Amino acid sequence: MAWFVYLLQCRDGSLYTGITVDVQRRFAQHAAGKGARYTRAHPPQRIVAVIEHPNRSSATRAEAVIKRLSSEQKRALCTAHPPVP
Repeated sequence: MAWFVYLLQCRDGSLYTGITVDVQRRFAQHAAGKGARYTRAHPPQRIVAVIEHPNRSSATRAEAVIKRLSSEQKRALCTAHPPVP
């Protein structure tokens, strides 16, 4: 089963990074206020990047790396990995 690292753009312009097996379902949870604490305080606006990984371990490691990137580096990553419509 594939896992995905996803980045959300929040209404205040900030970016949120997470992992899931179903990006659309997880986005709906965040939008409904039932996601992470961060997205309850910074409601998500849209999905800006999705990166597929073969397993949860790989996705978790990638998420940790992405969270350490600067805002500019995260935005460049979003350009390189746009979500599939």
